[in-house]
Amino acid sequence: MIVSIFNDVIGPVMRGPSSSHCAAALRIGRIARDLMDGQIEEVLVEFDRNGSLPTTHESQGSDMGLFGGLLGWHASDERLPNSADAIRKSGISVRMEAIVAGDPHPNTYRLTLSNNRESHFLKAISTGGGIIEVIDIDGFEISLHGDYYETLIYMKSGAADLRNRIEVSWTPDSLILHQSEKGQMLQVKAQCFVPEALLEGLAEIDFVKRLGPVLPVTSRSGIEVPFTSGNSLLEYDAGRNIPLWKHAVAYECARSGLSEDRVLEMMVELVRILRQSIAKGLEGTSYEDRILGFQSGGFQRMMTEGKLLDCGALNRMILYVTALMEVKSSMGVIIAMPTAGACSALPGATIAIAEEMGLDEQDMAKAVLAAGLIGVFITTAWTFAAEAGGCQAECGAASSMAAASLATLAGASLVQALAAASMALQNVIGLVCDPIANRVEAPCLGKNVLAASNALSCANMALAGFDPLIPLDEVIDTAKRVGNQMPRELRCTALGGLSITPTSKLIEGNLSRKQRGQLLAP
Repeated sequence: MIVSIFNDVIGPVMRGPSSSHCAAALRIGRIARDLMDGQIEEVLVEFDRNGSLPTTHESQGSDMGLFGGLLGWHASDERLPNSADAIRKSGISVRMEAIVAGDPHPNTYRLTLSNNRESHFLKAISTGGGIIEVIDIDGFEISLHGDYYETLIYMKSGAADLRNRIEVSWTPDSLILHQSEKGQMLQVKAQCFVPEALLEGLAEIDFVKRLGPVLPVTSRSGIEVPFTSGNSLLEYDAGRNIPLWKHAVAYECARSGLSEDRVLEMMVELVRILRQSIAKGLEGTSYEDRILGFQSGGFQRMMTEGKLLDCGALNRMILYVTALMEVKSSMGVIIAMPTAGACSALPGATIAIAEEMGLDEQDMAKAVLAAGLIGVFITTAWTFAAEAGGCQAECGAASSMAAASLATLAGASLVQALAAASMALQNVIGLVCDPIANRVEAPCLGKNVLAASNALSCANMALAGFDPLIPLDEVIDTAKRVGNQMPRELRCTALGGLSITPTSKLIEGNLSRKQRGQLLAP
């Protein structure tokens, strides 16, 4: 699948602590709901014991997102924090089990869904930043990302003949014939579902399932993008020194089929959501299941009174970054950039510096688009999932993207913007993911501030002509290699690092005891 800035890097617009848990699980649930035609009575959810989900599915929002998806909700739905109660009231029975499955990906969901008429199986993985891949439906090995209208036609025989019939009389993007011991399935990817008229009167068809897209930008056949890495971008630019944001617009136009004006307009809309979320964070946030309270207000007061160290624009960046993290932790609306756990470094830094410079939302949108293209290079070659690469894949990626964004605000050349991104990622290689009390709050808040501060430093260094030495592509490859060398305990499992300190365990225990009364003293 060819990466889209809006599908894979800047988005989704969501609520919840973790995009790879909550938003991805919601999308998996939405597809599972379509597989059952919206009629679900029982769901068995199974996780591999050696993956990340057995220890994190409840505390990091997988359950919340999955239940919301099974109910047909969107990732920004205000009801999401209460999805567990809602699914019980809907009459859907959900059972969760940890099993020995040998799944190679740590974020693997196995769903068995049933009602009084039918039962279906779905296996999917969350690959980071809310992106998913369904890899098995009813024993058929498939690849489904939620970027198409998918028509699944189950047949005893004759699927090859039906494929030819559809190809002759219609224009699908692709037709894939799957075979298993159970029979045949014809998977049709298109811009709409297969018309009923093409399927009428065919006795060989057992049943048909229609799975709608869950991503904002759909795919189509024949997509060709001009570049997918830093090196290929420089080759494409051929010394013309076109600004990074303009290359980002050209890339997304080729990927999405949208016009340049529409791409910029969509990013402006996201910037406005972010500015509203920052304002809401500074007004004050509260949420019961939370380990950090409202702290950005105190920072703002001290900053206004001149009682903080004079860090110039950095203090406004810290203020915005922490306000956005508090919105996330209180189940407010945020945008995964590139993930929910790393949602505030890029927007907090970009909006703060743009405001300090007197720039408008168009300028902010261009800077975020530039950041989005750096994210395209990262996720094309690697991942945004801390479960696969540690926090270097989340806050590290966000810092690299933010550095390019800030450099763009300052009018950096293409080479300077890529240098800023390279230096920023170099500085955080090896960053582990060790959430305190199994919540995506701390040290996540501090790491987002670190990511933004690092981005500002690297942007200024690049503007001053500092040499990154290692090209961005090689830095991304190195981060990927280091991520593969990290033990599972340091990759968002809450089994190592700060997660297993006595205080972290005490906080986690107190959260679980809240409804029962007495808390333990620290």
